[in-house]
Amino acid sequence: MEPPSTPAPAPAPAPAPAPAPASDDEEASAFRALADPTRRQILEDLRGGELAAGEIASRFSISAPSISRHLGVLKGAGLVTERRDANRILYSLAEERLAMCVGRFLSAVCPEQIVLRHTKWRPAPEGDAS
Repeated sequence: MEPPSTPAPAPAPAPAPAPAPASDDEEASAFRALADPTRRQILEDLRGGELAAGEIASRFSISAPSISRHLGVLKGAGLVTERRDANRILYSLAEERLAMCVGRFLSAVCPEQIVLRHTKWRPAPEGDAS
């Protein structure tokens, strides 16, 4: 009589894949979304944290359906995320996605901007006359 077989151990879960770099189409979508000043203002408003669609709409003099279309473009480009809370839709800035798209472009076109940005925002040391 054969001994009872023991089940093979379950394989270890595969590590989560690293986020893929934005494709050219995804990057183009992000830049098309950024082309509109209303959408850029929405992104700036979301910098402070999550906002409900109604709160976003109340900050503009255009109709709520127009703001909804702008939010749809931003969501389609992956620059904002949404979640439902009862009957409200809350939007958040997708900071990493925005940074990846814009950062990739800047690093390809003018890589020295990274150095300039850090230098420009730092206060001058005490006694530095420059």
